[in-house]
Amino acid sequence: MPPTERQTGLRQRARLRLARWLAASALIVPGGASRAQAAVTAFGGVDDAGGLVGLSLGAGLVVFSTITALLHLTGRQRWSRREAELTAEIDHLRQQVERARAFLAAETQFVVVWGGARGDPEIEGDVSLVVDAPLPRRVLGFGAWLSADQAQSLEANVALLRERGQGFRQDLVSQGGRHLEAEGRAIGSRVVMRVRDVSGDRLELVRLRKVQAEQMAQLENLRGLLGLSPHPVWTRGADQKLDWVNEAYSRAVDAKSPEDAVARELELLDSSAREAAARARQAGQVWRNREHVVVAGVRRLMDVLDAPLPGGAGGMADDLSELEALGADHARQVQSHIRTLDQLATGVAIFDRAKKLVFANAAYRHLWSLDPAFLDQNPTDSQILDQLRAARRLPEQADYRGWKNALHNVYQAIEPAPQVWHLPDGRTLRVAFDPNPQGGVTYLFDDVTERFALESQFNALARVQSETLDTLQEGVAVFGADGRLKLHNPAFGRLWRLPNAMLAERPHIDSVAGACKALLPDESSWSDLRSVIAGLHAVRMGFQRRMSRADGSIVDCAAAPLPDGGTLLTFIDVTDGVNVERALKERNQALLAAEQLRNDFVHHVSYELRSPLTNIIGFIQLLGDDAVGPLNDKQREYAGYVLKSSAALLAIINDILDLATIDRDAMELQLGDVDIQRTIHEAAEGVQDRLAESHVELSIIAAPDIGGFRADGQRLRQILFNLLSNAIGFSEPGQTVTLAALRRETEIVFKVSDRGRGIPPELLDKVFDRFESHTLNSRHRGVGLGLSIVRAFVELHGGTVRIDSAPGEGTIVTCAFPLRENATSGSPEKKALAGGGA
Repeated sequence: MPPTERQTGLRQRARLRLARWLAASALIVPGGASRAQAAVTAFGGVDDAGGLVGLSLGAGLVVFSTITALLHLTGRQRWSRREAELTAEIDHLRQQVERARAFLAAETQFVVVWGGARGDPEIEGDVSLVVDAPLPRRVLGFGAWLSADQAQSLEANVALLRERGQGFRQDLVSQGGRHLEAEGRAIGSRVVMRVRDVSGDRLELVRLRKVQAEQMAQLENLRGLLGLSPHPVWTRGADQKLDWVNEAYSRAVDAKSPEDAVARELELLDSSAREAAARARQAGQVWRNREHVVVAGVRRLMDVLDAPLPGGAGGMADDLSELEALGADHARQVQSHIRTLDQLATGVAIFDRAKKLVFANAAYRHLWSLDPAFLDQNPTDSQILDQLRAARRLPEQADYRGWKNALHNVYQAIEPAPQVWHLPDGRTLRVAFDPNPQGGVTYLFDDVTERFALESQFNALARVQSETLDTLQEGVAVFGADGRLKLHNPAFGRLWRLPNAMLAERPHIDSVAGACKALLPDESSWSDLRSVIAGLHAVRMGFQRRMSRADGSIVDCAAAPLPDGGTLLTFIDVTDGVNVERALKERNQALLAAEQLRNDFVHHVSYELRSPLTNIIGFIQLLGDDAVGPLNDKQREYAGYVLKSSAALLAIINDILDLATIDRDAMELQLGDVDIQRTIHEAAEGVQDRLAESHVELSIIAAPDIGGFRADGQRLRQILFNLLSNAIGFSEPGQTVTLAALRRETEIVFKVSDRGRGIPPELLDKVFDRFESHTLNSRHRGVGLGLSIVRAFVELHGGTVRIDSAPGEGTIVTCAFPLRENATSGSPEKKALAGGGA
């Protein structure tokens, strides 16, 4: 079927587009023109629908070829660039190698490189620098071309370099006399050591480097020293900014550290002071001034020095606050000394080297009664003497001019002697002179009128004391620190029968002891006296001793140290007193023996009475029993009286036995836990018959939880029974007796009080004495042992008894028992008890 016009037009446009694309491909891809021609031809031969398939295949082939050509071109360009880069890098490396070789060849040196898989060193350079043979590895034998110590040091540095990568620089001297420098460092995974010749200029460079290192060390030392200085120090660079300050500077400007002060440019001086210092530096001058500077918040006066230095400037500040304070303190001290001198009674006048008055205290003005206006004009010494002479206040002198000239010689004298002036008005002055080192002299005027009078009185008093000592009957002797007799009275010579001629020679204590041995042959007594008088003791002590002499007399000796180092001895004949004392002692021993005999008798008789009395009480109680037969009322009443009397007599005997046991230190307490409430009620039960008979009430006051304590229960009941019996006996009918118990922190206290007649003050000290019974017009009768027993038992428990009473107000007896473990254990304390007032 023939193609339509539309199809024909489409083919033509397709051929035109394909031709254009193939033409472009022919310009880019080699051989593309022939391929394009073939494609166009093939495409042009397609006239039908089947030709479209061939056209598509041809187009695909062209596209594939084009892409392949483009990829080939792209890879070729990349390879060309890479080849160019590698070529450039090889050229650069060759240039570096050439430069390295040129560098190695430029100096006499060699390089040793350690690294690589085998770790064998690579050696490059002129090894003939250190070894003669052309064997590079011989340079690794450091001992072959270095001294032993340098070789050892270099080996140690190389070892540290290879092991830790620690670089080093070391100056060496080869065995051939060459000066070498060895430098080692780590480069990547390799370590390199370079050894080069430093002779000539390089040797000079090494020397300069060493000098620089020394100077830098000195600079660091200087800065370290200045850093320790308490004065602020600073330096400035060429730009006039701070480049270094010390610690004192940083503290002064409240900086954290010197580096902080430099970084923050903290200035010590204010702007006006800095400007003045800058102007001085520009003029090449040293600026020095005193400035007030705020240091750590405190305003201080400082002496500031700022000077131009090569390459900058530097300065320092010296704190004058202490000096200023010392000056002010010195002024205050001068004023204080002036005030002190004005308080002295000694007249003080100070003259300078020109003999002019510069100071006169108040005592001097008062002593000479000079016009203050005249003294304020600083008159000369001669003018003052002339005025005093005109007023007739100086000693009368026949040659006044010569006397004054002689007086003025003290200005040239080294140690002038003091003088005594007797004034016309009767006063006596002691004048002392003190030459001043700077010239001039100081006059000291002491009014010694009273002292002379006191010396006269003292001499008179000494004579009186001497006469007094001479009249004493006791022997008195004073020995000096050297052991010699300084003073004695006649009684001392008479007592020891010493001749006056011997005493007048001031004999030593050894001579005195030798002369007195006839009367007192006891060598120990004289040895002790010698030790007290002439011995060397850290602390001087007194001495007392009674001496029995060969003539039968007895002498008491006492030694007392004196303030001047001497010793006072007193001897008193106490023969008569000792005889009287001996007689009194014998009498006292006889009384003690009689008292012991009495106590033994009472103890024995009490025991002898106790047994039959117990039998009587038992038989009376038996008679009251109906088993032996009935008694009529009268008989029963009489039996009751006998029983009561017997019980009272037994109680007295028991008290006597208890006191006798206490006196013999044989009383032992049976300690145990005592219930206080129970003990109180048991004691109250024992006095119920007395309460009923006396029509007296009993009040018991005790806390329910008062508890107990360790004591002898039987003796405690006996104490409370005696106190209650005593209080009931002295109470009037209708009154109340109170028994109170309370617990304190360290003790248990019992109080028995009554409202009876009370005890007069003169009897309070006797109520605890034995057999002291004072009824005081009451119904109470007793032998006076109750309170004695109370005090004895309480004190055996370690407690105390106190009695408070006043006539008409009653009596309170307080017994305190200590609260401590085993408070009453051990031997009972023996008390000299003599009876109680019950």
